[in-house]
Amino acid sequence: MTKPASLSRPNMPPLPRLSVKDIAALSKQRETRWRPGLADQPLHNEIFASSRDASGVGLALALARDALAITDEHEDVLAEAEDRRQLLWVQDKRAVEMNGRPYLHALPDEWRDRVICVEARRPEDALFALEEGLKCRDLACVIGEIVGNPRALDFTASRRLSLAAEKHGVALWLVRLEAEADLSSARMRWRARPGVSSAPRWNMNGPGEAVWQAELFRARSHAPGKWDLGFEDGGQGGGHQGEGRLRVRTLPKQPKRPLEQSTNVPLSLPKHPTTSRSPYSGNLVRATFGRSLAAVARR
Repeated sequence: MTKPASLSRPNMPPLPRLSVKDIAALSKQRETRWRPGLADQPLHNEIFASSRDASGVGLALALARDALAITDEHEDVLAEAEDRRQLLWVQDKRAVEMNGRPYLHALPDEWRDRVICVEARRPEDALFALEEGLKCRDLACVIGEIVGNPRALDFTASRRLSLAAEKHGVALWLVRLEAEADLSSARMRWRARPGVSSAPRWNMNGPGEAVWQAELFRARSHAPGKWDLGFEDGGQGGGHQGEGRLRVRTLPKQPKRPLEQSTNVPLSLPKHPTTSRSPYSGNLVRATFGRSLAAVARR
């Protein structure tokens, strides 16, 4: 009994057989983890971050500086000793209202006189400026900030940015503020959050070096992962922020909170002898539990 024509299997070519070495090579290529300092960096990157902090822009600048440093190391010896190309920074109106404009004095020394800032009224104008900047080979890189998920930033617009970056060799780091990770053609997509800085070496009350909690959740040639990224200052300690190279930071474990600072634990005030008591003895700041500070001080 013959099978019906609709149920018969079509004549398909046999599938190619992969050897063990081919399968191992594909698995190794797929499981390659990203790390700072890689020579083969993609040219279209997206970073999703909150507008309540500068983690997205900070991570974009750190990745851009790392990629440009690697590019300078692999350039021809006969090329110029220092890359003095300009950097294009494009923001839409809402990004300026939420995050503000770039503060040039907080940038690395070699970038302060090389930044071209563009403020666009609409996301459509920002995307046009980004695409035109990617077509200019005289730019070192392009950094963009767009808020939310505007209708203009669909897959077609993202694909246009990828093609322009790969055709002209200009890298793009697009910071998406308060946005959802929708469909995109970006080669690497990150989520950025501020990390815990290590204690400063010289001034314990000062802020530490910038640290970012970077999550790579989608990439073409790298496996997903999470890292604490920060700059190293070559062991000098307390150097200018941004000195050194981008590295994966291994932060020390945070000490446990004291009993007085723990939640749902009654505070036991220290008892001092009444004979030799200084008027400034005890803690300068402590809980009063509804009483005035003068009443607590008289105890």
